[in-house]
Amino acid sequence: MTTVAKPLRVAVAQMRSGTDKQSNVTIALELVRAAADQGATYIQLPEYFSFYGPARFHEGVGESVPGPTTNEFAELARERNVNVHLGSLLETSPHERRSYNTSVLIGVRGEILATYRKVHLFDVDVPGEVTFRESSAIAPGSQLVTAAFDDVVLGLTICFDLRFAELYRSLAVRGATVFAVPSAFSAATGPAHWEVLARARAIENLAFVVAATQVGTTNEGLATHGHAMIIDPWGVVLAQSNTDQPEVVVADLDLAQVARRRREIDVFALRRPALYDERE
Repeated sequence: MTTVAKPLRVAVAQMRSGTDKQSNVTIALELVRAAADQGATYIQLPEYFSFYGPARFHEGVGESVPGPTTNEFAELARERNVNVHLGSLLETSPHERRSYNTSVLIGVRGEILATYRKVHLFDVDVPGEVTFRESSAIAPGSQLVTAAFDDVVLGLTICFDLRFAELYRSLAVRGATVFAVPSAFSAATGPAHWEVLARARAIENLAFVVAATQVGTTNEGLATHGHAMIIDPWGVVLAQSNTDQPEVVVADLDLAQVARRRREIDVFALRRPALYDERE
């Protein structure tokens, strides 16, 4: 008799984080509880979930990993028997006046399963639209990270990483079947680029994309696009937020779909990496 794997219920949170760290953490804890109440066993928070503000406010906000915030969510993960992905927080670093932008994946026993420091920093200048230099306050990470739990191999990425297809292909080659994309995607580029890029990363790697988001405009003028999403390996949007308020979006992932789609269009076997220009 063939055993059919049970779908994985996942949830992505949409938040309106600001510079009040305790308030942000309290709201995030409530959203994790709400997602767990809906049966989700993997719950993802957005980028900068615990503090989202200009670099001039960063001093004193960064913390160690593990640290006070990860410990608080570890306790909740154990209590509710869920995997909690802390989309990203400011982690202290040895670099003067710069923190890391760090994702932390916490398992059902409260253990840290993976830590990923954002490798592609949001340094852009779109005249009249958005100018931002994340690298002025954030030090880049230097490692690609995957993590395994249940029947998932999770490829960890953060927001601006979404524009670097080679990162996602590298994670897929390492076995990733689900991509985590916690984000604070710009409201200036979001309408044209957010869904297109997220669906492209799913389609080209035949993998799920799970993307929590920030939404709205902070008191300091940081404007984000929202539209938290869950996308299947065929590029179909399974669930999406269409509000500008904090909420959770839930969907069931049929993990067997990844293997099936990769058999149907075997882009990995058909790759010809020897022909590709790998020069910087």
